[in-house]
Amino acid sequence: MLEIRWHGRGGQGAKTASLLLADVAFNTGKYVQGFPEYGPERMGAPITAYNRISDEKITIHSNIYEPDFVVVVDESLLEPVDVTKGIKEGGAILINTDKNAEEIKNSLKGFNGTIYTIDARAISEKCLGRYFPNTPMLAAAVKICGIMEDEAFLREMQGSFEHKFASKPEVIEGNMNALKMAIAEVGK
Repeated sequence: MLEIRWHGRGGQGAKTASLLLADVAFNTGKYVQGFPEYGPERMGAPITAYNRISDEKITIHSNIYEPDFVVVVDESLLEPVDVTKGIKEGGAILINTDKNAEEIKNSLKGFNGTIYTIDARAISEKCLGRYFPNTPMLAAAVKICGIMEDEAFLREMQGSFEHKFASKPEVIEGNMNALKMAIAEVGK
């Protein structure tokens, strides 16, 4: 079973990304959970969301305290939130930043696992014309976690976008381009 913890700010789409990941993994035959941790959320406040993905039935129904992967949608959370807390030995973290892994390492309070970075701001602004970090972060997370093949992920997301944006089909191409660019650019 793969466990992922998402850190973001209200309004950035971390919750939506975790739910989309659950949907696409489910559509490829996996057992899934995707859920946020609720508190006094408001626009801009730190939020946490979670995913469990497995080939076998999932019987755990709690928050994730020792994730395999952590996704940080907003680099500004590295200081006030211990985003590396509980990451399993051999685990990894994905951070939305324009810095590389070496440049960001000192911000991670001694974390010794694998660090991946992606500039979701640049990708979303190029592909979507606005800052929507969740789309590139979702693609980067799928890529580094190895949840499914790129082609299967893109096919499922195409269908999801066609449904979600049925009344705004003009945004589908930009979102698909953001996914593809993120898959190609995520690095460590």
